[in-house]
Amino acid sequence: MATTEKPFDRAALEQLCTKRFFFAPAFAIYGGVAGFYDYGPTGCALMNNIISVWRNHFVLEEEMLELDTTVMNTYDVLKTSGHVDKFADWMCKDLKNGEIFRADHLVEAVLEARLQGDREARAAKEGAAAVDAAKQAGEAVKKDKKKKKKGTVVAVELPDEERKAYEEILAQIDNYGGPELAQLITKYNIRSPESGNELSMPQEFNLMFESQIGPTGQLKGFLRPETAQGQFLNFKKLLEFNNDKMPFASAQVGRAFRNEISPRSGLLRVREFTMAEIEHYVDPNNKNHHAFQDMKDVVITLLSKDVQLQGKTQTVEMSIGEAVEKKIIDNQTLGYFMGRIYQFLLKIGIKREKLRFRQHMDNEMAHYACDCWDAEIKTSYGWIECVGCADRSAYDLTVHSVRTKEKLVVREQLAEPRTVEKWQVEINKKTFGPKYKKNAKAVEEAILAYTDECFAELEKELTSKGTALVEADGQKFEVTKDDVTVKLGTVTEHVREYTPNVIEPSFGIGRILYSLLEHSWWVREDDEARNVLSFPALVAPFKVCVLPLSGNAEFEPLVKKFSRALRQNGVSTRTDDSKASIGRRYSRNDELGIPYAITVDFQTVQDNTVTLRERDSTKQIRDTFENILKIIKEAQ
Repeated sequence: MATTEKPFDRAALEQLCTKRFFFAPAFAIYGGVAGFYDYGPTGCALMNNIISVWRNHFVLEEEMLELDTTVMNTYDVLKTSGHVDKFADWMCKDLKNGEIFRADHLVEAVLEARLQGDREARAAKEGAAAVDAAKQAGEAVKKDKKKKKKGTVVAVELPDEERKAYEEILAQIDNYGGPELAQLITKYNIRSPESGNELSMPQEFNLMFESQIGPTGQLKGFLRPETAQGQFLNFKKLLEFNNDKMPFASAQVGRAFRNEISPRSGLLRVREFTMAEIEHYVDPNNKNHHAFQDMKDVVITLLSKDVQLQGKTQTVEMSIGEAVEKKIIDNQTLGYFMGRIYQFLLKIGIKREKLRFRQHMDNEMAHYACDCWDAEIKTSYGWIECVGCADRSAYDLTVHSVRTKEKLVVREQLAEPRTVEKWQVEINKKTFGPKYKKNAKAVEEAILAYTDECFAELEKELTSKGTALVEADGQKFEVTKDDVTVKLGTVTEHVREYTPNVIEPSFGIGRILYSLLEHSWWVREDDEARNVLSFPALVAPFKVCVLPLSGNAEFEPLVKKFSRALRQNGVSTRTDDSKASIGRRYSRNDELGIPYAITVDFQTVQDNTVTLRERDSTKQIRDTFENILKIIKEAQ
């Protein structure tokens, strides 16, 4: 009989993380609040090391300009950026007990549970052994369903047509909006998983935490949902600091806040989290990258939107150069950063076979993006989005410029004057104000923020119909050719003025950290109680553990001496001088992911030699402390 892969025991990993205080629910002694976690000494060190590698890999190597902007954003900023109107998820409610669910996650979970039940029912036809295998394969899934209130897996065989429909829906679940989710809930009789009660139709829920600035409460604000807006608002200063040179990138690491509908799945869906975001400003007419040659031969795993829209999830292995050439990836700069993201994730210890890039389908694309790929990491929760790499076009700089009347543009001196066609817009102030009253300013700003494609469409509609619809502040307004004139005219330019496009890699550090924990954790075959976290030395919370063989007083000054020397050489160190046996102490520090252990014993007192133990192999060598220190420094 074929052996089945042992299911991932997430409960054991979570128990380890809690025991060794990598992280724990916040406010625990008060009963806790879903979606908030505190990081302990080991988790904090691990996160700081991941961020340190990120800074070296991106900020230093790419000569980026790092910022630290405020976590509080004003209403006007986020209204202009589109977050007030569009930064939302769809939620539905148990009509009897009031329990809240995120609609797309609920539909996904229920259909996955039904498919697992179908697999178990079909396996039953092949005999009890096959049933056991199917149940074992689905055990982790069933635990997830219970923990995330996703329902019970029941062994019921589905008709082939229905099974295929479920698989196609799951392949493009991220592409469904509220109306489509409502249809799925009705069509497939999806109910509240635990109670079996009927659900309300999905409603939009804005994910931002609202606040008031100042004692009067009249100035409305929000905790930032991303770090990006602070970077865009400082674009003019950044461009000047960079001596007006293009392209360039800004970067920021900091906290962001999202009021998740039903935060579950541990660190993967929380309400407060650390982000690391890059905003790379580029000429919209030239999105080539000067270092693309360094990335073009890097082979990554791709799941394109076209495949997903066919209801499939088959991936392809392809070089970045080929993907850009075939326009699967839109441009060189986007492809370059996808390659750099890939290299970073492998560097910190993410497994290559559990890493893919999935392209966003049109309906799930953020309101500001024209192309977007997610670096997704496979965990026991499934494929999890950990890094987004989006082409935000000129959206943000354009809307902030229109709203504030501050030009957020690049001026490039032309070698020769040129004649270009530009859309010219004239607002009829005499009719505009009286007609649109308090909405006049918003309608005018919406029109002036149009792209060339929008102006062309507006001109076409005004010419053919005499009227056109303009969306402003979430409403639609009818404008006529008496209100606004749009025409294409020619102008001579000596200086080219343009609004840069933005390529944005955005990293969820908490999600990456949790994925790394799963990818690094294993149990020694000879003893299930011996957990190991095989972090690369580059990100391990501590690089070395110094252990005296026993509590002998002769060892104490040597332990202090060696620990001090390690720290002075930039090697993070932990000392374990407890009374437990040396084997037990090795095991305890394996649980912390410490790659090396230095043991001080009676021979050390005589000749200054120590034993160096490597975590994963448990192999040991003996040499002078000075030589051991060199080995450790080279391995960092």
